[in-house]
Formats: sequence, C-alpha cells, structure tokens
Amino acid sequence: MLKNQNRRLSVAPMMDWTDRHCRAFHRALSSQALLYTEMVTAPAVIHGDRERLLGFDAVEHPVALQLGGSDPAQLAEAARIGAAFGYDEINLNVGCPSDRVQSGRFGACLMREPELVADCMAAIREAVDVPATVKCRIGVDDQDPETSLFATVDASAAAGIEVFIVHARKAWLKGLSPKENRDVPPLDYALVRRLKRERPHLNISINGGIASLDEAEAHLHDHDGVRLDGVMLGRAAYHEPALLGQADRRIFGQATADTDAFAALARYRPYMAARLDEGVALPAMTRHMLGLMHGRPGARAFRRILTVEALPPGAGLEVVDRAIEAVREAEARRADAA
Repeated sequence: MLKNQNRRLSVAPMMDWTDRHCRAFHRALSSQALLYTEMVTAPAVIHGDRERLLGFDAVEHPVALQLGGSDPAQLAEAARIGAAFGYDEINLNVGCPSDRVQSGRFGACLMREPELVADCMAAIREAVDVPATVKCRIGVDDQDPETSLFATVDASAAAGIEVFIVHARKAWLKGLSPKENRDVPPLDYALVRRLKRERPHLNISINGGIASLDEAEAHLHDHDGVRLDGVMLGRAAYHEPALLGQADRRIFGQATADTDAFAALARYRPYMAARLDEGVALPAMTRHMLGLMHGRPGARAFRRILTVEALPPGAGLEVVDRAIEAVREAEARRADAA
C-alpha cells in the first residue's frame, strides 16, 4: 500500500523509459514517490513472458502496474496476475494517444466510452485487493472536456473507483503524433481543479506540463478553496531526476535530509552490481541516470562517460565511478576558482 495516504507524488508511466532499472534508480532518490511501470497490455500479461514484463525488485515499492486494454475479463485476469507479483496499485491507461493503442481500442480513445471504462474498472476492482485507479485525459478530439472528463470519472466512481490521475490536456487522435500530444493541446489545470471542487470525495491527481517541485507544490496548495490530492511528474522527473531527492521533505513533509545525487548513486550501486552479476548490460541502467547532474559542473563529462564508456562489453561500476569523479573534480575546480 501507499506509504502516505494523504498526498500523492508519482512518476508517470513512460514507454521505453520507466522500466525496472529506472524505477530502482528513482527509488534511490525518494522513498515515498509512487512509481509506475510502463504500460503493459492485458493480453501481453496473460500470454507473454510475465517475469520479463512484470518482474521488479523489492526496492521499488511502492510501485503501480499500469495496464492497457478494454476487455473487462482480460483486464481482471491481468490485474490478478499483477497483484500476485506484488504491485501496490493497478492502474488503467485511458490517456495514451498512439496509433497502436487506438487500433487496439484502449488508451485515450476510451474517453469516448466512459461506461466501458467503468466496466473495466469494476472488473479490476473486483479482482484485486490493492487500489484500482484510472489515468485519463480531459477528452479527445472534438469532445467537450467539461463533459468527457466528468463522464469518465463519474462512471468509474459509480463502480467504486476513488483515485484518478488526470493529464490536463485533450488528446488529439487525428492530426497529432504521440509526441505532439504531450505538448500541443493546451493545458486546462482549472478544469482538473473544478473536478476536485465538484467531486471532493474523490482523490484527484494532476499531470501534464509540471516541470519542477515548485510547480508540484503549487498544485497541492489551496486554489479558491480547492486542494488537489496529488501530482504526477513525467519527463521532468526523468530528465532531471535529482529533483526527486527533495520530494520526501517538500511533498511528504518528512523530517529527513534531501538525497543528493552522490548519495542516490551510492544507494543505487548495490542494485547495479546485482544486475551486472546477472548479465544485465551497464547501459541498460546508466541510460536512466544521464540527467542526474543537470546544472552541475561536470554534467557534460558525466553524461559522456556514462554514454560512451558504458558501451563496451564487460563495462562495470568503474565507469560510474569515473563519471562521479569527473563531477567532483569539476566542482572542486569551480570552488578553487571562486
């Protein structure tokens, strides 16, 4: 279960990014943030290599499994499998705008079928004892967001769902690529706050365009008497992961020191060593760390070493040590020059 029931900070599921190595790295920065898997389709969970698709390390908790699909029976079975693997939450993707997702009748196109979403969520909720949650957009294409968002949320809430993560943009399924759908449709944070104001009994998190913990904190403050329950960070947490090192203090109010980049790497080191012993290639892990030193002296050298020197077969933790030393040397030079 979640470690803090009153406030949620989560890292968004991102295809090809938030794999098990990324999540273990992010956990080295924050003990409280809820981490999400990449979206996995229900048929893949049922028929595929479950250990490859669903396996994760115990250090990742709390961690949520995000499913894609639109068949209630399949989703229920996939949810049961995920819960048996130990996931702390099962989430349904009602927001991904990719063509592949649309052709499979899941993701953002489900915003057009709120009753089907509700049937899916009722099946998931019945199948598992962990929380069942929805991540959605505010609408798609020519839908009126004030109608589509409330219809989707209300239908699932009637099925007993209480937690919703809302990406505060439409998805334009006709005419925009998935990448463009992350930036081009305008954000409507006010509509998400209105949802919370009019449905105060529901747990509402906001997602989309949130680039810093300052912005995250602002969303968690009162706006005209409305306080959202959570924030989901996406690319900001991936490209500048050091910000997660402040999350336990700033978002969750823990009386602990922030986790700096060097401390996070020290915490992540045993995980990396164990995976290397299992035959995992170093770049599978270091690729998630490239933005860790963003804004610090030596950041470019850090990225170069982890990108280039990690590639040869057999590369090990000595590469990470060289990258760390490059930052320490650059910071020492700046301190001497000051």
